[in-house]
Amino acid sequence: MKRICVFCGSSPGARPEYAQAARQLGHILAERNLGLVYGGGSVGMMGVVADAALQAGGEVIGVIPEKLFQKEGVAHAHLSKLHVVDSMHERKALMAELADAFIALPGGLGTIEEFFEVLTWAQLGIHWKPCGLLDVCHYYDKLLEFLDDAVAQRFVKAEHRSMVLVAETPEMLLQQFQSYQAPQVDKWIGREVKSA
Repeated sequence: MKRICVFCGSSPGARPEYAQAARQLGHILAERNLGLVYGGGSVGMMGVVADAALQAGGEVIGVIPEKLFQKEGVAHAHLSKLHVVDSMHERKALMAELADAFIALPGGLGTIEEFFEVLTWAQLGIHWKPCGLLDVCHYYDKLLEFLDDAVAQRFVKAEHRSMVLVAETPEMLLQQFQSYQAPQVDKWIGREVKSA
């Protein structure tokens, strides 16, 4: 594992623990010689995790769409590398290509959308990379309850639900990444297999 993609809010959130966790994650990635791939911003949680990794001597690669790059003060000016791409679709594809694992810190709609896209790709077998939620102050508890209910309602297989790794600290999540084995099961529930 060489690089980890981190999805997180462009806002700092309501609790100081969120930024504290982002700072801790950035430091730990750098200390473990793991590059950070993220959305290229200087604001909110994005700026915190990037600054922490840079201050600890880590590699930080940002990927930002042209429209956001043009907004003054949004793009981070001091990264190891900043890729400016045409669209959000290109952004997510390049971030996924550059990373060997994915972590979602607390964040909003964009964070959740990005995390679920790479999780869906894992469910479909497009990649076998670990996907984890850093559940700071139980931020993701209700989302995890929703996923458990989706399993109960037979829209998600239990094996695929188990692909969502969860921990309250970066160290615990990275430890889970080290031993992660992707489930090898068919995505579809209730599909009848036709004999030849």
